[in-house]
Amino acid sequence: MSEELIQKVKQMIIESLRIEGMSPDEIDTDAPLFGEGLGLDSIDALQLVVAMEKDFGVVVPDAATGTKVFASVRSMADYIAEHKK
Repeated sequence: MSEELIQKVKQMIIESLRIEGMSPDEIDTDAPLFGEGLGLDSIDALQLVVAMEKDFGVVVPDAATGTKVFASVRSMADYIAEHKK
């Protein structure tokens, strides 16, 4: 998985969740996205599902998969690299 893809995922998170005043470099690649990491919630997860489908053509089929995919930026990038069309 490329550093370029990780940067694209970070940028997608910032843009889709409209996080102001944060750059991709400020997001820890391996930090949890929910809870203590970025502090995202279930609404944010839905926005990320839509953004991933729009930006990368990747579908998250169910909540169980989503839990694994949205664990961190790295897990999102891994999933995108594996499932991108």
